[in-house]
Amino acid sequence: MTTTTSLKGFALKTLATAVLGSLAFGAQAAEYEWTFQTSETSGEPQFEMKKAWADNVNQMSGGRIEIEILPVNAVVQANQTLDAVEAGILQGHLTDPSYFSGRDPAFGMLGNLVGAWGDPLEFLEYMNHGGGEELYNELVEPYGVHLIGAAATGLESFPSKRPIRSVDDLEGLKVRAPEGMVYNIFEKAGAAPVNLPGSEVYTSLEKGVIDAADYTVFSTNHSQGLHSFANYPNYPGFHSLPMVSVSLNKEIWDGLPEDLKAILETSVDRLAYEMVFELKKLDLEAVAEARSNPDIELIDMPAEERAKFRNIAKEEWAAWAERSEMNQKIYDSVVEFLQARNLM
Repeated sequence: MTTTTSLKGFALKTLATAVLGSLAFGAQAAEYEWTFQTSETSGEPQFEMKKAWADNVNQMSGGRIEIEILPVNAVVQANQTLDAVEAGILQGHLTDPSYFSGRDPAFGMLGNLVGAWGDPLEFLEYMNHGGGEELYNELVEPYGVHLIGAAATGLESFPSKRPIRSVDDLEGLKVRAPEGMVYNIFEKAGAAPVNLPGSEVYTSLEKGVIDAADYTVFSTNHSQGLHSFANYPNYPGFHSLPMVSVSLNKEIWDGLPEDLKAILETSVDRLAYEMVFELKKLDLEAVAEARSNPDIELIDMPAEERAKFRNIAKEEWAAWAERSEMNQKIYDSVVEFLQARNLM
């Protein structure tokens, strides 16, 4: 009897020790605590998706990695996150590389090759299986930053205060566009681009500083109220499909164990596809709502006008290819990919 009681007591003590040990392990501080800045304002769908990504990384890593997600301009301006990640002010960012075209035009080519992609899945296939991610790391690692993986939004819509039914209608249009290739192509198409951060799009459209905006997907434009005064949106868009670069300080990346590297890469793959399909769902819902409003006219630019815009874009791709060896590599790589899939 005593022996049985002793064994039960020992078993209970062992179980209690194991449970307490497990709780202590779960409660311990993360091995890695990082701050990432995004290119969206707090509350935007993409911002919430990026926060969910950070939560997923924490769960997948068993609490070993904890990431704080901050909105645009929280620590530095949108076009300064590359330097901030290199310096360790931020540990990472989730942003459009086109913001860094002033540092190297190749960021614009890979970040948003205007007119190249008819669907975000084409772009993701190129980045994952066509050599895009390897080229991006060849570009960005000298800046002390490593690309974990690429995501994408979708074809952006084009909110405008006047109807854009043809390329000729772009003449003189004051359109918000980030620096780099997007800016140059709109300029070549006859528009008058204005370089503004995304956080200023709403007030700039409202006050008439700009007439239209290369900004983001239809659902975000609609939920932010842009169509109340930019009530001639082009949908589906005819121009931009920007990359979302999910990147980490290279020194931190190089020091990570292989299992955490694999977790991060897998988590970005999940983010990429969730972002594409969730934003598509939100777009379709917003489009249905907009169509029911008689004050909003959705414009689907005719195929021949889209082709005209793409030809202008292709001329600019070739011009940019001559700027540097890296630009030429990107140009050759993308053209080869598109031709192999009968997309060009």
